Amino acid sequence: MKQTVLTIGGANGQLVGQSGRMCNRHGLVAGATGTGKTVTLQTLAEGFSLMGTPVFAVDVKGDLSGIAAAGSPHPKIEARLASIPLPGYRQQPCPTLFWDMDGKNGHPVRTTISEMGPLLLANLLELNDTQTGVLYAGFDLADDQGLLLLDLKDLRALLAWMGEHAGSLRSDYGNISAASLGAIQRRLLVLEEQGAERFFGEPALQLADLMHTDFSGRGVVSLFDASRLIHQAPRLYAAFLLWLLAELFEQLPEAGDPPVPRLALFFDEAHLLFSGAPKTLLAKIEQVVRLIRSKGVGVYFITQNPMDLPDNVLGQLGLKVQHALRAFTPKDQKTIRAVAASFVPNPQFKTADRVTTLGIGEALVSVMGDDGRPQPVRQTLIAPPQGRIGPLSADERSAVVQRSPIRGRYDDSLDRQSAYEMLKQRAEAARAAESRRLKEIEAEKQQRQAQRRSSSGGRRRQTAGEAMMKSAARSIGSSIGRQIIRGVLGSIFGRR
Repeated sequence: MKQTVLTIGGANGQLVGQSGRMCNRHGLVAGATGTGKTVTLQTLAEGFSLMGTPVFAVDVKGDLSGIAAAGSPHPKIEARLASIPLPGYRQQPCPTLFWDMDGKNGHPVRTTISEMGPLLLANLLELNDTQTGVLYAGFDLADDQGLLLLDLKDLRALLAWMGEHAGSLRSDYGNISAASLGAIQRRLLVLEEQGAERFFGEPALQLADLMHTDFSGRGVVSLFDASRLIHQAPRLYAAFLLWLLAELFEQLPEAGDPPVPRLALFFDEAHLLFSGAPKTLLAKIEQVVRLIRSKGVGVYFITQNPMDLPDNVLGQLGLKVQHALRAFTPKDQKTIRAVAASFVPNPQFKTADRVTTLGIGEALVSVMGDDGRPQPVRQTLIAPPQGRIGPLSADERSAVVQRSPIRGRYDDSLDRQSAYEMLKQRAEAARAAESRRLKEIEAEKQQRQAQRRSSSGGRRRQTAGEAMMKSAARSIGSSIGRQIIRGVLGSIFGRR
């Protein structure tokens, strides 16, 4: 029988958990480095899987991959189990799919330029308002012209075409400056160097492949390897997660409050989602987080400092797991006071004092009651995972990928006819038409010359010798004629 409660740990010999019906109210796992956030994330992901809820989790260090293998007995685990009543606990693997944007450590992840949209793409490229306007004009033009924007070369071809026809496009799409087009093209080159050409294209990720359950009814855990992106392309990482959130919101039907969530998302390094985002995008993120719970989706943010998340997002988080924070500076102390104020107080202790003294694997936990109200904070020992703590070996990961039910579905990229090919055909057709026009002009010129020659009677042009003979003959004829005329006139008037 599937579980209907998400088990988190234990406090004073009692289980600490949250009803599955409340788990689409989102959540937060926070704490300083080395306090146990990754193990907590693994415990929560396994708990959702046991409830039959598929999980999508970001693995920023590779440590979560051990969830695909059964755990091993360990004295620390035995000691934790002795302190927490966990009926039915047994070490076992989770059904797992591995994903990787580069396609090296899992199935490739792709989406198209059109699906990403101009808002997320402008944030990814760090465009200013003018450049963003030009990008929006490009997407409108592509829609009007029936041009598919699938990969980066499609977008580059569209921008080049806009530059060549900027004058004729101005009346419908506004001013399209060469400077803005050039700036966007340069940002695309930088994005390509970060590996984005492997992310944009087809076959695009199908959301249904993130929402599988296995033959026993357990939710499949999809692990996304983000170890390279976090360090080399953090904006690309953030854009992918925001795209995923937006796609789920747009595609999934309304579900209300199901007994357990339809999908649970775990976004590690969550501060990257909001850092540097313009107000328009922040407002969109806050709206999606607020409304996506009605789709049966729970979103869980993992970060070191909860204050990295906007207040409008923090206010929507039902489950809060706060690991230890350190108070080294006045700023740290201010953060601790703010964190303590976000919990429902527990009369047995002061939250601000406890948050700095928690041990590894301990956390302050606040859950949602069945009535939807936050419960008082409790100092909790986090339950140990059922899977392995630590990463899989390369061979073990490869073996999991090889027996994946979606093996081969995304391995080979496709390059069907899209904006690049269509604009290339238009350019070739335009060059062919220009060549025909020049040939027609040359033919008309030759025809006019032929007509002028025919209008001159078709006579052969005389040589220089013939012209001299004709001139001499005219001179002689004129002299004899004058003599005859004078003779005739002299006879008439009686003169000699």
